[in-house]
Parts: sequence; C-alpha cells; structure tokens
Amino acid sequence: MMLKVLVTGKNRKVATDICEHLEADRGYITVKCDPVKTQLFDIVLAELPKVIIICLGDETRESVEAYNVLKTAVRQGGCTTIVIANEEDEKFFMKYTEINRILFLSRPVSLFALYEKMTEIEEEIKKKKDNNLSLFREFVNEEEGSGRKLILVVDDDTEQLVHIKEQLEEFYDVTPVKSGEAAFKFLLKRKPDLILLDYLMPDQDGPQVLRQMRTVEEYADIPVIFLTGMSEKDTVIQTLTQLRPQGYIIKPSKKSEIVAKIIDVLG
Repeated sequence: MMLKVLVTGKNRKVATDICEHLEADRGYITVKCDPVKTQLFDIVLAELPKVIIICLGDETRESVEAYNVLKTAVRQGGCTTIVIANEEDEKFFMKYTEINRILFLSRPVSLFALYEKMTEIEEEIKKKKDNNLSLFREFVNEEEGSGRKLILVVDDDTEQLVHIKEQLEEFYDVTPVKSGEAAFKFLLKRKPDLILLDYLMPDQDGPQVLRQMRTVEEYADIPVIFLTGMSEKDTVIQTLTQLRPQGYIIKPSKKSEIVAKIIDVLG
C-alpha cells in the first residue's frame, strides 16, 4: 500500500533520513514540511496524509504549539501521529501539546519498530476498506453524538483560517476550507449549522458562493456570515440588502466579537 506520510520537525537530519528510508524501503509518498503553523495547516488540508511524523529537536514552547494545528486531523481519526524524540524532548512536547493521540518513538530511530507500526496502519486502513465493501454498512451520527454546532469557515487566507479555528474550537466543531469549490465539496458530505464566508476570494468570491448556495434547496437555509476587511465594509452592506446573509464580521476580529455574532444567529 502506498501510504502518504507528512514528515516535519526541527530535527532536519532525522526528518531527511526518515523520508529517504520510507521512500526507498517501503515505497511511501513522503511530504516534508517546516514546523510552521500556517505551512502545516495548508499541507494537511492539501495532502491529507495518513501518517504524520514529527522529528523533535531544540523545540521551544512556540514550536510545539505550532504542531497543534494537526490536532483536528488526529481527533477525527484520519491519521496517526508519531513523534520521534529523546526523553527530554518527549517530556517538553507532552507539556505543551494539545494533540490527544500520539505514538512516541525514541532516538536513535529503530527502523524495524517504525516499519512494524506502518504495517499495522496499512492493515487497519485495508480492514476499513474491506468493511466498506461488506454487505453491512455502519453509520455513526457524529452531529448527534457531539452535541456541538458545526461551523464551516471559507477563507483563502491560511492565517485567517488558523486564527478563526483557534478562536472557535473551544465551543464549536470547526471545518476550514480555502475556496468556494472546497466548500461545495464539503457540503456534499455534511450540512453545517453556519458558514463563515470570506467576502473577497480568488476564482469565486463570497457573494458568488452565496448566490450559488441559494440555488440549491438543501443549502438555501444555511446561515451565512461574511468575513470582510474594513476597506470592503460599504460594499458588503450593499450586498446584505441583495443577498440577505445573516450579517458580517470585520477582520481581524476578537474572539468575543465572533462568538457573540454566532450566538446571535444560532442562539
């Protein structure tokens, strides 16, 4: 099986060695990424890796907290996170991480142990695929189980997506996407309780996305709040009278402001 593996971390030597071995010995697709919050966020959205390997070295609190953007992918069960560290790095990482499921592997790295775990992951993925082909299908109602409202955030600016996600995830389930096209792909799978929609985006801007939503019966009643800069405020107000979204929020916004606006719409 050709697993896609994201490799990151401040220990570049270990990260490079891991990539070379995984590609040569196992035929995996490896994607390297600097341990920068916005870059990690973009890579996870674009590549959807099945395994994330973090190679620790000379970490700071800020660098460890940057990895927390990976926690949604881990929480949703879509990937496995492996952290390669010595005992000191491991304790430091555990102190500041918000990722709730981690496998630690000591340095120097045992390739045998790593490959054994990769084989287990491959088998789990294959088992899930086989189950999907069986006569019985399992359905889990995630919305009913979580009891939290689902917010879809659409913005082409990675820093804004990260910022808004961090503001809201204490109270809501948050799914970030970077374009109108990605938003409609998500809507095919699940209907959010509310959409925060960037007003200015390349390809399809916010008003175009909203107009297209209004032509589809299932999406027409989803509340929409525009995200806009101060410079577009007057134009947005004109759009409010035409498309009648549930309002707008000026970026950058304080946590209290954005949560208050959502409560105003959703209750």
